Amino acid sequence: MDLQPGGIFSWLLVGLLAGWIAGTLIRGAGFGCLGNTLIGVVGAFLGGLIFTAMGISGSAGFIGSVAVATLGAVILLAIANLGRR
Repeated sequence: MDLQPGGIFSWLLVGLLAGWIAGTLIRGAGFGCLGNTLIGVVGAFLGGLIFTAMGISGSAGFIGSVAVATLGAVILLAIANLGRR
């Protein structure tokens, strides 16, 4: 794995977008900008694992990355909401 500054910036941008979208989709689950970004980045990892386990892989570009990360972030927020109750 080759971490370059542009790659890290892309990860954070995807995480920010995914966290924001997931927070919007699941009402009352926002954790602020930093928390949503963290959930988005972890969600991107989780979404990648889920899609890989299902045999779905490939390069879908930036939009595909945001979609996969958002799915993972929604799952994480749903789990976090269960823990809050």
